[in-house]
Amino acid sequence: MQPSRYRYVIFSLLFLVALINYIDRGALSFAANAISQEYHFSKVQLGAVLGYFGFGYLFGSLCGGFLADRLGTRKVWLMAGVLWSLLEIATAWAGDLGVALFGGSAIMGFAALRILFGVSEGPAYALMNKAIAHWAPDRERGFALSIGLLSTQVGSLLTAPIAVGLLLLTHDWRMMFILLGCFSLLAMLLFARRFSDLPEQQPAANAAERALIRNGQRQEAHDEAPLPWWRFFTSRTLVCNALGYFSFLYITFTLVTWLPKYLQDNFHYDLHSLWYVAMIPWSGACLTVLLGGRIADRLLARFSDLRVARNGFAAVTLLGTACCFMAIPYAGSAAAIIALMTLGNALNAMVNNVYWSVVIDVTPKASVGAFSGMTLAIANLASIISPMLCGWLAEYYGYNAMFTVTAVIALGSMLAMTLLQPEKRLQPQRASGVAQSAL
Repeated sequence: MQPSRYRYVIFSLLFLVALINYIDRGALSFAANAISQEYHFSKVQLGAVLGYFGFGYLFGSLCGGFLADRLGTRKVWLMAGVLWSLLEIATAWAGDLGVALFGGSAIMGFAALRILFGVSEGPAYALMNKAIAHWAPDRERGFALSIGLLSTQVGSLLTAPIAVGLLLLTHDWRMMFILLGCFSLLAMLLFARRFSDLPEQQPAANAAERALIRNGQRQEAHDEAPLPWWRFFTSRTLVCNALGYFSFLYITFTLVTWLPKYLQDNFHYDLHSLWYVAMIPWSGACLTVLLGGRIADRLLARFSDLRVARNGFAAVTLLGTACCFMAIPYAGSAAAIIALMTLGNALNAMVNNVYWSVVIDVTPKASVGAFSGMTLAIANLASIISPMLCGWLAEYYGYNAMFTVTAVIALGSMLAMTLLQPEKRLQPQRASGVAQSAL
C-alpha cells in the first residue's frame, strides 16, 4: 500500500492559518497614518499603539504551548483563531471605545484591544511546532517547518497589497479591519473540518502513512509526562536559542510595524505606490525561509552534526544580516536602502526554521508545545521592544539610529547561536513524575 500524503494537507493548513494570523496583525501598520491623523498620535504614541500587541502576544505564546500539551492542538487553534478574528473586527472601534470608556483616551482603547489581540494570536507558532512534531518524519521536519514558517514572510509580503487594496477600495480604515476579521472566521471553519492533532485521529491518513511518520521519528516512551517548566532554564541550548530567536522577531517586527511609515516619511510614497514598494523587502525572504530548511536538512545529512546544521549555519547567516542593516544608514538612495533591507531580511528568514528545530532536537515530544511557547514568549519581548524603541529612536534620533540598533541586535543573536549544544537532549520523565537530569 502506498502511503497517503495527508500530512501535506496538515502542513498547508498550518501555513494558511499562520498566514492569516500575520496579515491580521500587520494590517494596523498600513492604517497607521490615518489613525494617527484622526487621533493626533505622535511617533512615540504610535509606537506604543503598535507595541501593545506584544504584551498580549508574550502571554498568549506562553500559555498557548502549555494549553496545547493539555487540551490538544486543534482545540487551542480554534479558540485562538475565533477570538483573534472577532478582535480584528473590534479594532475598527478601538479609538472610540477608548474615548467612551477611558476618560477620552483613544490610545487606551487601542491598548486594551491590541493586548487582547496579542493574547489570541500568541499561541500560533507554538501550536504549529507541536503539530509538526506529531505529523512530520524527522527527515522532513526542516522542510515542514519551512512551509509553516513561510507564512511569516508571505504574510508580511501580502499584507501590503491586501491592506492597501482594502483601504483604497473602501476608503475607510475601519472597514479594512472588519473585512479581514470576517475572512479569518471563514478560514477557521475550514481548519476545523480538516485538521487533526495526530495521524491516528485522521481517517484520510492511511495506515502506510501513519507507519511512515511513526517509524521516521525518534521513538519515545508512551508513558512520558511533560517536563516541569523550570527544566527549560536548565538547558543552555534552549535559553540561547530563545535569545537568538529574539533577534529574528526584532527585525521582523521592525519591518512589519515601521516600514510603511518609514517609506512614507522618508520617500513620500502614497498608498498607490506603497502597496508594491512595501512588498519588496519581503520578496527574498519568501524564498530563503524555504531554502533555509533545505540547507539545514542537507547539512545534517552531510555532516551528521547538529552543531554544523544549527550553530554554524545560524551564525554565518546572522552575520550577513547584521552587515546589511549596518549599511543602511550609509546608502545613498531609496533603491539601495530597499535592496539592503531585502537582502538582510532574506538572510534573517533563512535561519527561522533553526530556532524551532532546536526545540524539537532537545525536548521530549510531551513538552514540545510548552517549551516552544516559552521560547516564543522570551523571544516575543521583541514584539514589545521593537515598535516602541523604533518609535522613540525615530522621534529623537532619526530612522538611521533604528537600523543601527537592529544590526547590533543581530550581532548579539549571532553570538547566542554559537553557544548552542543541540546534541544534548533533555531527558524525559515518566508518568510517576520522577525527573531525570539533562545529559
